[in-house]
Amino acid sequence: MRTVIEDFARSYLNIIEGIGEDPTREGLLRTPERAAKAMAFLTRGYHQNLDDVINDAVFPSDNDQMVIVRDIELYSLCEHHLLPFIGKAHVAYLPQGRVIGLSKIARVVDMYARRLQIQEQLTSQIANAIHDATGAAGVGVVIEAEHLCMMMRGVEKQNSKTVTSMMTGTFRDNYRTRTEFLKLIGK
Repeated sequence: MRTVIEDFARSYLNIIEGIGEDPTREGLLRTPERAAKAMAFLTRGYHQNLDDVINDAVFPSDNDQMVIVRDIELYSLCEHHLLPFIGKAHVAYLPQGRVIGLSKIARVVDMYARRLQIQEQLTSQIANAIHDATGAAGVGVVIEAEHLCMMMRGVEKQNSKTVTSMMTGTFRDNYRTRTEFLKLIGK
């Protein structure tokens, strides 16, 4: 039975040959297999789900003040070009009787980022997942990223950053809450 890695490696071999390279030259001998393993790693989010990532790390709490985990580095692949976009996520929520383990917020970011993605969708997936997991009064997510599909090809703009946000509940409805969040993350 063929594995996904073997299938990926065959595809990478075809790409290498398709661009006119010699896959038997020393520097490329194991490249198809290495690239296949890298792609499997970069898309491992498809094999994860929210319940497993959170792993029951939601706890009762009387805290009803904003919780923020900021500057969570993220690495994803643009679903249009399969090129990386790299950045950071800032995630906040207002607990309503339950809090989530802080590392789980970063794991949620990683789970969705490690899929073929557009930044706009990634932002809303993270916000919805944190809301679903905690029942928060509101969730705010801001992502800032640099897209290699804009830097290496096409428009070739080296200093461009894309910023997306998703605000739910109190973060969307209450200007003061939204402003506090944005101020605390430096926006």
